[in-house]
Amino acid sequence: MTYDSEYLASLRDKKDLSVLFVCLGNICRSPAAEGLMKAVVEEAGDSDRWYIDSAGTGGYHTGDLPDPRMRAHASRRGYNLTHRARKVLEQDFRRFDLIIPMDSANEDYLRRLAPTAEAERKIVPMINFVTLPTRFDHIPDPYYEGAEGFELVLDLLENGTANLHAQLTD
Repeated sequence: MTYDSEYLASLRDKKDLSVLFVCLGNICRSPAAEGLMKAVVEEAGDSDRWYIDSAGTGGYHTGDLPDPRMRAHASRRGYNLTHRARKVLEQDFRRFDLIIPMDSANEDYLRRLAPTAEAERKIVPMINFVTLPTRFDHIPDPYYEGAEGFELVLDLLENGTANLHAQLTD
């Protein structure tokens, strides 16, 4: 699926930006993206301009901290992931400027949930911001993988969140 690049460009002039990262259970990829994006905007000195959150398309882990393996791998890189899992809601389309799914299943779910065509414009897959060479056309779920899976996801998300920030601020 494609996204509306004109809509994305229009966000550059907004005073305040809100971004919601979305994966399946909201315990691996999306809370990692949230934590990494918060670090990017803090380092850039414009964290007061951003509201960043994450959610899952499934409510399986509501209230849980991110997966301990993701927290451990992120911690080794200097990131502290403290988000509590929640399920994405239709009202999120009113609260957020961008809703960023990690894979096509999450994207499809969000497109069905979007209440209007205007709301659907806000959906931009995370992989669209990744410039690292990868064999993936999405951010893979590391849940059933070993340490390499978590490290790969963090590599992709570090690159993608930095590029997302640059695209909306430079």
